[in-house]
Amino acid sequence: MNIVFFDTETTGADEKDVLCQIAWMHNGVLKAELFKPPFPIPAESSAVHHISNKMVADKEAFRGSEQWKEIKALFEDGNTVVVAHNAKFDLGMLAKEDIVPKNHICTLRVVRALDPEGILPKYGLQYLRYKLDLEVGAEAAAHSADGDVLVLEQLFKRTLAKLTETMSEDEALQEMMKLSTLPSLIRTFNFGKHAGKSVADVAQTDAGYLDWLLKSKLENSPDDEDWIFTLRTHLGKLI
Repeated sequence: MNIVFFDTETTGADEKDVLCQIAWMHNGVLKAELFKPPFPIPAESSAVHHISNKMVADKEAFRGSEQWKEIKALFEDGNTVVVAHNAKFDLGMLAKEDIVPKNHICTLRVVRALDPEGILPKYGLQYLRYKLDLEVGAEAAAHSADGDVLVLEQLFKRTLAKLTETMSEDEALQEMMKLSTLPSLIRTFNFGKHAGKSVADVAQTDAGYLDWLLKSKLENSPDDEDWIFTLRTHLGKLI
């Protein structure tokens, strides 16, 4: 299998938003390119990834570029497995550009699955970088697509090594792909009035809040599979 690590930086996280940078690593070769989106990058997004409109002013559009052709051919190859953290988001950005990989691994879902007792309080890529003491050089800048890919590669190696303690590498890769297609159980609130509390505890003390949140997710964020699965699990509403 060809393992390809990738990450995108975007104009935002809404339905209308698109990528303005993509980085990918294949066979140890890291590439990163900026592209001009069809509308200005909002200041709120630039404040996160530090990509300004001046930086992309002279860049070409992603669709139809030589990089687009290269990425589409590589990512859609049946022997390729693309790896991303919170892959649903990045795969959604690729789909808007008519790139649909056949195989993927989401390290976010894999790490959650490997932490059944909820020892890790957070699962963000940069948090895991330091919590797990991943061996990444100082050049891996946070919130840049190329920097995140370097961290992603090390996180993937760590999770693969964990799984290969009990199975072959091929079986481990198959397991990672399987876990990546299944919604994962979120254990701790990182927002709202119950931020920092476990979902299990809130289910016992304020089930009404979980019920309200589930209805809100179903109405406003039906694609938020992990939260919907988590809330239904604790409310006994999986069916």
